[in-house]
Amino acid sequence: MPSALDGRRSAPTDTPAENGAATGATTAAAAAPRPVPPRRRTRLLALPEARWALASLALFALALPVHLLGGPAWLWGVLFAATYVTGGWEPGWEGLKALRDRTLDVDLLMVVAALGAAAIGQVLDGALLIVIFATSGALEAVATARTADSVRGLLDLAPTTATRLLPDGAEETVDAGLLAVGDTLLVRPGERVGADGRVLDGVSEVDQATITGEPLPAAKRAGDQVFAGTVNGTGALRVRVERDPSESVIARIVQMVEEASETKAPTQLFIEKIEQRYSIGMVLATLAVFGVPLAFGDTLDSALLRAMTFMIVASPCAVMLSTMPPLLSAIANAGRHGVLAKSAVVMESLGRTDIVALDKTGTLTEGTPHLTDVRPLPGSGLDEDALLALAASAEHPSEHPLARAVVDAARERGLTLSRAEDFAATPGRGVTAGVDGRTVTVGAPALLPNGAEQGAVPAVDAVEELEAAGRTAVVVLRDATPVGVLGVTDRPRPDAAATVAALARLTGRTPVLLTGDNARAAGRLAAEVGITDVRAGLLPQDKVAAVKEWEAAGLRVLVVGDGVNDAPALAAAHVGIAMGKAGSDLALETADAVVVRDELAAIPSVVDLSRTARRLVVQNLAVAGAFLTVLVAWDLIGTLPLPLGVAGHEGSTVVVGLNGLRLLREAAWPRFSGTASQPPARTVPKDSA
Repeated sequence: MPSALDGRRSAPTDTPAENGAATGATTAAAAAPRPVPPRRRTRLLALPEARWALASLALFALALPVHLLGGPAWLWGVLFAATYVTGGWEPGWEGLKALRDRTLDVDLLMVVAALGAAAIGQVLDGALLIVIFATSGALEAVATARTADSVRGLLDLAPTTATRLLPDGAEETVDAGLLAVGDTLLVRPGERVGADGRVLDGVSEVDQATITGEPLPAAKRAGDQVFAGTVNGTGALRVRVERDPSESVIARIVQMVEEASETKAPTQLFIEKIEQRYSIGMVLATLAVFGVPLAFGDTLDSALLRAMTFMIVASPCAVMLSTMPPLLSAIANAGRHGVLAKSAVVMESLGRTDIVALDKTGTLTEGTPHLTDVRPLPGSGLDEDALLALAASAEHPSEHPLARAVVDAARERGLTLSRAEDFAATPGRGVTAGVDGRTVTVGAPALLPNGAEQGAVPAVDAVEELEAAGRTAVVVLRDATPVGVLGVTDRPRPDAAATVAALARLTGRTPVLLTGDNARAAGRLAAEVGITDVRAGLLPQDKVAAVKEWEAAGLRVLVVGDGVNDAPALAAAHVGIAMGKAGSDLALETADAVVVRDELAAIPSVVDLSRTARRLVVQNLAVAGAFLTVLVAWDLIGTLPLPLGVAGHEGSTVVVGLNGLRLLREAAWPRFSGTASQPPARTVPKDSA
């Protein structure tokens, strides 16, 4: 943890609390409002796929009771026909265009199968098939649009304009995209930094959680690096631009998210190849079943009936439903317990995890600093409550995260705070205020007087002890004399250690800590929760590099994070999970799953549930494959009656569906307790991970 109160500030009351800083009335310079990036989100019904799927589903819902209750044939016939048109015209049209390019896909095949079912009187089965495919296409379109929205929205973190200083000292407002390396910028209090660069002059603190994931603002002075899109605190900075805006860290995060998403394309191409081969094979087989008997003297009606029966029993619907019910049931069960898996593919992939990489701030920790130590110094005449009340009274006008931790701790103890007068804050050092006629200073250890005078030695010893324990040390001075030291830290979640142990047992490897925070703080947390492999001080591209390193070694990586800086790694990983409570928009949209209730223990539970679902998928595929093989062989070798073929086809669907629905039970949700007693898992060597 830092040895000083990095980024101490009082935040103005009219500055949005987006990054945890509002202000005291005495810090007027910080009153500039912080730009809030607009949230871009495509409306559901703005997508044509969603509109057509909704229309198809509504028409099917109207036709179904009329058909089942023996209503007029013309009524349910018209409704089913409208269902076919609204849900099937788009995939059918796309399939025809693909056919023009000499490509045959499963979507077109399903439309043909639905029409074939209708042609031999199975209108309901065909309509249901159409609705399922239309809904699936709509969900895919929504997911794609939402991800694109979040990536575009990330660019809003960087300001659109910046204040450039001219050689003669004059100022001009320019488009941030037009900045060039070497330009000098003026960043006022509360503004976002316009470009990646280095501080030339000024002292302030910068909230750079979006880039590094650090929970506290970082003190910045001449020579320090700053990033585009991070938020300046109460001091003004002059910054020299060192990177072109198109090459800033924010811009590279967007690029990495897009590139990582594209790396999933080979899997999609493999699926399309399978679809192509199956489609062609099924069409050829259906034509053969129709043409061969006809060539040997069979009647047209008999040959057509056999071919249509073959198309129905050879339909991949049963095989597809072998996969979906267990996974959808697992998704529903996980949703009830606060975990949102965005697709069935995600739910299946979770169970294949080989190694888990965890972020620190907001993932393993609660994400907000808490007071842990109150140490009055000998001779101060103060006990713990008196020292805390004194410090909290001085800190009360400030809304710096560390000040909030001190004030909140005093309130939890029910302490009475005195009025602070003549409040003043110095970035990077601390605050000073008059409390009960005494001058009270609360801030960084650098405020301590030099040497042994004024009781500095006991204070220095207390500071060193707290810092060795990974705490951020806060010193309290009364009339320039040290009277106490406070310790503040971002504490781990209560279930962090149990979660790490459970994940280690499930994957066979101890999870790894990936964080942008400093090595001392990361090491302390890792020791508390049982992690041995720590990668600290990482920027977003470093996290992606670690993920790619593991994947190159043949490991499937599950990344768990919550911030914008985690988004590229979430996208690059085999599976990404975002913590929902404090997660950034980009992390929530990029991740494959979201822990909505912010319960860390839900992660090993959903991984174990996914493995159970995958076992049921294998069972269902075996059942569906057996039914399909028997029915197809019967139709080819003998004479399979159409009603029996439909019954066998639908029967296999019912069997695998009911088997998959077992995961809807409350008892199917795994619960992990006492995981610390599990046998130790093997760690991943850094040179081979």
